[in-house]
Amino acid sequence: MPGKGRGLKIAAVVVGVVGLLLGFGGVGYARASYGASVVSSESMTPAYRPGDRIVFERIDADQVRRGDVVLVSEPDRYGPGFVALKRVIGVGGDRVACCTGEGTDARVTVNGRALPEPYVRGGEADATGQHYDVRVPQGRMFLLGDNRGNSRDSRAFLDDQGGTVPLSAVRGRVVDGYAVPALFVAVLILAVLLVLTGIGLGIGAVAVRRRARALVPPAPPWVMQR
Repeated sequence: MPGKGRGLKIAAVVVGVVGLLLGFGGVGYARASYGASVVSSESMTPAYRPGDRIVFERIDADQVRRGDVVLVSEPDRYGPGFVALKRVIGVGGDRVACCTGEGTDARVTVNGRALPEPYVRGGEADATGQHYDVRVPQGRMFLLGDNRGNSRDSRAFLDDQGGTVPLSAVRGRVVDGYAVPALFVAVLILAVLLVLTGIGLGIGAVAVRRRARALVPPAPPWVMQR
């Protein structure tokens, strides 16, 4: 009975291969599209504290938006190999100014409109009393840390193109929440389950073939003597 267990064998191969493709494909996609880092400074507190582990997605320059928290590599300002974590306040064409009001009522303005910033430490948008009025060049962005009293951001380089940074310096955009890690874990779990199911089906196919062979009656002696 050569056909016994054939269906199980085919199913085992198909399910196992799908599981392997899903697993390796998921890992490859995650490594190419996402990364992880550890916060090393207090410039983005209270949202991101030193020692916090963050997940970021790799994005192109044209995907950067106001409000994004980005990882930036700018060796001339932060040193070679160092990646800074900052918030995008303005992009090409925006006019960023500081500040309207005083103390906790102070607000950074973007294109003349006060920017609501519930994320800044202590509610102080202007913790240093430094004033600026910058028109962001195309292809660049104006960055600030959430801890305005302890952040080396665009304000520290106002004499160099208004402190702006090229969009090409962005290495990734921080992904808030656990949706991406949870999805990645779910894909890996599904891949493992499919591989294990394929192995189980393969074992079942072998068992069926052995049982089928055991049920085949032995050939008569006269046939064997021939």
